[in-house]
Amino acid sequence: MKVILEKVAYEQKSILRQLLELYKYDFSEYELDDVNEQGLYDYKYLDYYWTEDGRHAFFIRVDEKLAGFALVRALGVNAEGEDIHSMAEFFVMKKYRRRGVGNKAAIRLFDLLPGNWKVGQVENNAPSQLFWRKIIAEYTGHSYVEGRRDDCDGPLQTFKSNHLKQRE
Repeated sequence: MKVILEKVAYEQKSILRQLLELYKYDFSEYELDDVNEQGLYDYKYLDYYWTEDGRHAFFIRVDEKLAGFALVRALGVNAEGEDIHSMAEFFVMKKYRRRGVGNKAAIRLFDLLPGNWKVGQVENNAPSQLFWRKIIAEYTGHSYVEGRRDDCDGPLQTFKSNHLKQRE
């Protein structure tokens, strides 16, 4: 099983929009968002991924098939001038979950965008918390800090990416 990240081109925005609807539907179990009058959840930040510096949109592909996406945004730089990245959204379709796809995609993202990372989860999304704690602990050798999110209730892991070795 080959897992790759593919930068989302502007011409592929409608594909990402469709995947965001699936994501928001899955996430509705944890958030209180409702669909709008057109029956869509809508993602108000989508256009920013092509109009604002420091935002990155990636498709996750498994054996060349769409399997999910990752949205990353820059939060600026720290006192040492190192980039700070935030995992804005991360989605793996149910068919590909529990097969290592999310693990491989997350690690590739951390390696692709070196610097400091902040990965937060919603308080009542226990599966997401377990997933990110496990991945980040493995990736950093348990060298991360966990705190609370300022923008909403839930845990936040902070760490520095360490792409020391090439991963398959």
